[in-house]
Amino acid sequence: MKSKYKNKSILITGGTGSFGKSFIKYLLKNKYPFKKIIIFSRDELKQHEMSQSLDFDDKKFGQLRYFIGDVRDKDRLNWALKEVNFIVHAAALKQVPTGEYNPFEVIKTNIVGSQNVVEAAIENNVEKTIALSTDKAVSPVNLYGASKLCSDKLFISSNNIKGKKKISFSVVRYGNVMGSRGSVLPEFIKQSREGYFKITDKQMTRFNILLPEAIEMVTWALDNTIGGEVIIPKIPSFKITDLAKSIDNKLKFNFLGIRKGEKIHEDLISKADSLNTYDIRKYYLILNQEKSLINFYKKKFKAKLVKDGFYYSSDNNKDFLDQKKLKKIISNFKF
Repeated sequence: MKSKYKNKSILITGGTGSFGKSFIKYLLKNKYPFKKIIIFSRDELKQHEMSQSLDFDDKKFGQLRYFIGDVRDKDRLNWALKEVNFIVHAAALKQVPTGEYNPFEVIKTNIVGSQNVVEAAIENNVEKTIALSTDKAVSPVNLYGASKLCSDKLFISSNNIKGKKKISFSVVRYGNVMGSRGSVLPEFIKQSREGYFKITDKQMTRFNILLPEAIEMVTWALDNTIGGEVIIPKIPSFKITDLAKSIDNKLKFNFLGIRKGEKIHEDLISKADSLNTYDIRKYYLILNQEKSLINFYKKKFKAKLVKDGFYYSSDNNKDFLDQKKLKKIISNFKF
């Protein structure tokens, strides 16, 4: 499958973020034969620090290109996408509280930025674009989630406006990435050193995915998608209180009440989505109602439509991580 990428180029927006760096490291370690791997981000310092790391040494890895740019700037995207074959769109403003107090900025990056990626991809004949999404895009109650839902719709619907061009747009949607920047784990580690945990609600649950699993999803999408899919992983959930106890079960909880824009439980598939959701064993797929797309997955992956009324939320999940399993996962992180 790697041979399809020989002498091709890939651009990663948000390439200096938690996912971007890990994904690029995976491509290099596994010797994907890309001609160019373009790290597109707006942070000059992060790009400099990344280029100085042995994992991303551009002298050792000659295919790396560092490109300063912002998805809000379509002209810059067009410049970066010349002769690019694949895009992984990971750039986003993703902090829920920040989004509630800076709504216009979230719109500019998460919605207008996504539109810019789509338009630039079409104009530059980019073969395949994979956009990263979030569980917060399902039945959203905060601006971040609503902006990502809009972004998802932009990418999926853009398969209808590409004309006869052989290009495609797909979405990968997953839950909280354990240990990533801005996630709850590093915050709880910090709080444990201060002597107590700040928890918004004792009933709260979240989905959990590890970075290697997220990377596997994106590589699967690059290898297999044909356009119009939303790909959803089958992942475990955990209780927020169990995560805290797995770090230190002797510390007290300080319950603060849920924050603006926060949900008690997160969703990956809503009941409304069940009408178009298919099970391919490894993943769930939300497919639009185009018959050729559905037939492709039925034939190649034996896709089966889920039961009417099916929904997938962090509290009704059959797979829950207990404190023992959480401790084992946490032991692999260094903070």
